[in-house]
Amino acid sequence: MADHQARTGTDRRPTGIPAIRWEEPPEGPVLVLLDQTRLPAEEVELVCTDAPALVEAIRSLAVRGAPLLGIAGAYGVALAAARGFDVAEAARALEGARPTAVNLSVGVRRAQAAHQAALAGTGDPTAAATEALAAARALHRQDAEASARMAAHGLALLDELLPGGGHRILTHCNSGSLVSGGEGTAFAVALAAHREGRLRRLWVDETRPLLQGARLTAYEAARSGMAYTLLTDNAAGSLFAAGEVDAVLIGADRIAADGSVANKVGSYPLAVLARYHHVPFIVVAPLTTVDPDTPDGASIEVEQRPGFEVTDITVPQMPVAGAGGGIPVAPLGTQAYNPAFDVTPPELVTAVVTEEGAVSPVTGAALAELCARSRGTTAG
Repeated sequence: MADHQARTGTDRRPTGIPAIRWEEPPEGPVLVLLDQTRLPAEEVELVCTDAPALVEAIRSLAVRGAPLLGIAGAYGVALAAARGFDVAEAARALEGARPTAVNLSVGVRRAQAAHQAALAGTGDPTAAATEALAAARALHRQDAEASARMAAHGLALLDELLPGGGHRILTHCNSGSLVSGGEGTAFAVALAAHREGRLRRLWVDETRPLLQGARLTAYEAARSGMAYTLLTDNAAGSLFAAGEVDAVLIGADRIAADGSVANKVGSYPLAVLARYHHVPFIVVAPLTTVDPDTPDGASIEVEQRPGFEVTDITVPQMPVAGAGGGIPVAPLGTQAYNPAFDVTPPELVTAVVTEEGAVSPVTGAALAELCARSRGTTAG
């Protein structure tokens, strides 16, 4: 099988340039993003000077991934405050940029609350902007810390479920450092297994139609020296049938109160396959992804993406011809069904791994208890 072989289990090089950072040049503060639409062909950065630029970057998927969207949203509020724009207007625009990822609204609201509290207490817009930035930086730092803790909890769970190491892990979409302040969510667990010499193979779903697996997860796996193999999404079934998958690890964009998981479209079929083949299906996400205000999976708003993402193929550095800026692969006028996410019911999820530990079996009561415990309270 022609694929990428591991270089070493102890390779700890960073997987790429930072996905997001705050800078303060003489002309004013800016938010600098790694443009993920250009990967893996080239590493190009976007400079956002205001919230509308960041909103466009979020909608175009230049910046993406639930935890990173939360961080970006917080920085976006801080950017609006620092540059003297209408903070409430910026917050509304940022929250609406991608409706399914709850982390985005969590980050926006956290920075906005810090800004409002400081403004009410001091009446000083500069002090309020400083507090908003401090909140964003704190969220960024906390996400990095959560990433490391999720990796440790996830690896412990894998070793419990699959003693002996030699894990063959299937993943979907991208859940590494490109979506996080740290090394990611699900990918961070696989990376921890690799570093401990316990990862035999990372199976990377291509993740159509936007190929986040092929373009981004493979990019991170290669830079980390992991043994990985890329497959089309519809090849996963044959991989399960051949007995080549020991566990499925995915991230999440929103986890409802009952444990239903919204993640990149294509996740639900993997859960069904995993259940049929008696393979653990594990979701790795920070507690900020758990949304107690969304009661169940049917209540999750699923983002519908433009049809041209299906009817056209966009390849970095290639000439374009289609209406959506890509290469047409379907007849002109073809309608496309293109949900960004699907929802996996809790009964198909073996465990949800967070920075505070794992929940298994996945129930609303267990999630509520974990969230309460993280706040230093008890679930009532």
